[in-house]
Amino acid sequence: MTTGAPPPTYPTRPRRSRVRTFLPLGVAAWLVLEIWLLTVVADVAGGLTVFLLLLAGLVLGSVVIKRAGRRAFQALNEALQRGGTPERGGGNGLMMLGGLLIMLPGLISDALGLILLIPPVQKALSSYAERTFDRKLREAGQGSFGDAFQQARMHRPDGKVVQGEVIRDEPGDAPQGPRPPLNSS
Repeated sequence: MTTGAPPPTYPTRPRRSRVRTFLPLGVAAWLVLEIWLLTVVADVAGGLTVFLLLLAGLVLGSVVIKRAGRRAFQALNEALQRGGTPERGGGNGLMMLGGLLIMLPGLISDALGLILLIPPVQKALSSYAERTFDRKLREAGQGSFGDAFQQARMHRPDGKVVQGEVIRDEPGDAPQGPRPPLNSS
């Protein structure tokens, strides 16, 4: 029995970006390449040498991360004592990323991590990232960033938007007091 109402139209899913499409393939290829390179080095130099290389990478990476974290904390502490905020990161984020890459098992990630520890490379990457971030902010337009933090919405098939809040009650949880109202007005 038909009511004469048109069938609901469901919105089409947005197209996946190329990064989201090829990132898993790239990570898989990187892992295969890392394992292959480790086996080649193990055939030439021996398994103990590869183990010592991986252990040295773990120790060196942790030292780099600890040093970069300490520098970032000192910069923040000095800025707070002056009564302001730190002007620039000083490359601490890239140093931490380099230390993390060194800690990961594999020779390619170690080489990339060591490259990130070179100050001219850090300066070039940070200026590129800053320019890209500024450009993306200018392209975003007025108010689009604030809209990202709205409440969750559920789109019904008829096109109406229903705002709501998800409250998960676990079976063993006891109520811990009155709940706040759903809207602030």
